[in-house]
Amino acid sequence: MNKPVLAKSKAIIIFLVFALGYFISTLLRAITATISPELVNEFNLSAGELGLLGGGYFLGFASVQIPLGYLLDLRGPRKIVSYFLSLTIVGLLIFALAQNFLTLLVSRIIIGVGVGACLMGPLTAYRIWYQDETQQRANSWMLMVGAIGMLSSSLPVQFFLPIIGWRNIFFLLAFITLVCIILIIIFIPQWTSKGNQRSDDAKLSIVWENQFFKSVIPMGFFSTGGLFAIQTLWAGPWMIKVSGYTPEESAKGLFLIYFFTLLSFLIWGYFVPKFSKNVHDAIRLLKYGSPLSLLVLGVIIYLGPNTESIHWALFIVSAVFLSLIQPAVGMAFSISNAGKALTSYNLLIFIGAFFLQWIIGLIIDLGLSLNYSEIASFQLAMSFVLVTSLTSYLYFLLKNN
Repeated sequence: MNKPVLAKSKAIIIFLVFALGYFISTLLRAITATISPELVNEFNLSAGELGLLGGGYFLGFASVQIPLGYLLDLRGPRKIVSYFLSLTIVGLLIFALAQNFLTLLVSRIIIGVGVGACLMGPLTAYRIWYQDETQQRANSWMLMVGAIGMLSSSLPVQFFLPIIGWRNIFFLLAFITLVCIILIIIFIPQWTSKGNQRSDDAKLSIVWENQFFKSVIPMGFFSTGGLFAIQTLWAGPWMIKVSGYTPEESAKGLFLIYFFTLLSFLIWGYFVPKFSKNVHDAIRLLKYGSPLSLLVLGVIIYLGPNTESIHWALFIVSAVFLSLIQPAVGMAFSISNAGKALTSYNLLIFIGAFFLQWIIGLIIDLGLSLNYSEIASFQLAMSFVLVTSLTSYLYFLLKNN
């Protein structure tokens, strides 16, 4: 099947427009870490409630991934991403006006649903409109844009908090989302369905029965899900509760973490197409590179109160190898199954992120109820992430001998 590969100038415009949507998505994913002290004080949240609130985004995101795959394959990114972002605006407005924890949680779930297409839409488009060898680079540079979004959720948000308050920040984000929708309608091409008609092999079961896909299920759920849970919420409370940072110092620490994330994806996006051109290359790199982040996490748990923000930055950077999985999943399937394959893997990531973000909070609360110190409770929670991620890696090795 010939792909309708676009001219370079058109491909760049499409990338930039979609990048704005993904920027919004990741900013909203990570913003809870920065505003958590405000929310805890205003709504008197426990660690479990804070984890559930942060995880609400992931729950909403995960809930739409399977139908999203069908919608993207059938209707295309232009319509689906713009429709979903309209729902994001609704969630942002509800969050900004919330007066209790339940309303906050419901609005976070709606926001998660709304931004659910902001990465999968572009990746599906790249699978069709870009050359195969540029997909790893496009994926890595989208993740770099995501790091910029998370970077913006730290010090910039911390700067505006005392000036306009967290509620007005969400009103502002609703306006930026509206601008993104308008740009998508103007610049993203209509979906040409001729090359994307559903065929006999366009079945979800083919995705879940694929051997490579099976081998990365635990890594998607526990390793990448745990990475997201830490990156977008628990690194912040760790720095405050364990390392003794002030909220301002924690925001600076998050800024450092996300800045190093940005650099890693920028460099990774440039070099990865040179040594990862197919699924087999991705498997080889995952075998040797994945343990690095596990080693760093083990050091962080051991250091406890002596941990600095640079340690968390190293953890996030060393986990860059996990970004190989998603484009590899896309390349492992035919074009007719590209959207469903990508969203199926994304489902695993975000269900994992939801549960791990919540479970980390529950383990911290459990440790405190058993009279563990706050530091020991946090170490116990992170040990759970380490053990499950290590088990997932060993399963991956077993399945790809």
